[in-house]
This record gives sequence, structure tokens and C-alpha cells, in this order.
Amino acid sequence: MLRRILSGSRFLILIAVGGSLLTSIVLLLYGAAMIIKLIMEIATHPIFTTEDAKPLAVACIEVIDLFLLATVLYIIALGLYELFIGTDVPTLPWLQISTLEDLKIKLIGVVIVLLSVTFLASVVEWKGNANIIALGVGIGLVLLALGYILGKVDSASQPPEKREP
Repeated sequence: MLRRILSGSRFLILIAVGGSLLTSIVLLLYGAAMIIKLIMEIATHPIFTTEDAKPLAVACIEVIDLFLLATVLYIIALGLYELFIGTDVPTLPWLQISTLEDLKIKLIGVVIVLLSVTFLASVVEWKGNANIIALGVGIGLVLLALGYILGKVDSASQPPEKREP
């Protein structure tokens, strides 16, 4: 009986899968609405100076940031489904997840891009104060740690004959 309970409990992961997928869809739709609003603003108030274009650049970067977050949530939903429920979902070869390590690698890669885009948005909005240094150092340290983890996870997943000494 305990075996049956434990076997069936894996379907509880569907709560996380559904929540992640739903959140991803909401963020994608919100991003699409932001793009439509941005296009309408550009059409009604054309921007022709570089100074006026900064808010436009920041808005575009924020939409990209939103889409990247939606992508992270989608990868989490897909990965958890593939790990706990089944591999019957057709995916691209690079998105197939067969171990928890695969999911970690994919998530770390997307988080690195997400943090980079977030810092880029801050640089574009920068007004010349020193706060950008603290943000840059903080994000840089996180990126360094993620890169280290990514290197360790990647080298641990390679067969022993392909590992570098």
C-alpha cells in the first residue's frame, strides 16, 4: 500500500507543473500586451532624439526580461513533467530533460541571461550615481557563482574519459 501511495504521489508535481505553466502563459500574454502598448505609444508620440529613446530602450529590455522569466517558468514546468510524470511531451532535442542535472543546467543558463538583461536595463537607466557599481558587483558575483556551478554540474555529467584533468 505504501508503494502505491508513493508511486501515485509523484502526480502531486502536476500542481507545480500547472502553476509554472500558467504563470508562464500569463507573463507571455502580459509581455505581448506591453509590446502592443509600446507600439501604440510610438505611433502616437514618435521619438526622434537619443535622450527620448532611452525610455523606449528600457521598455524593450523589460519586455525581453519578462519573456525570459516566462521561458524559465516554461522550462521548469516542462522539466518537472518530464522528470516525474513522463517523457511523452514532444520537445526539441536541446530541451529534453532526463535528469535533475539537465534541468539545473538549463535553468542556470536562462538565469544567467536574465540577470545580464536586468543589469543591462539598469545601465541604460543609469543617472551617473554610484549605485550601479554595487548592483554590478552583486550581479557579477552571482554570475560567477552560477558559472562555477554550471561548470561543476557540466563536468560531473560528462563520462570520465571526456573530463578534463
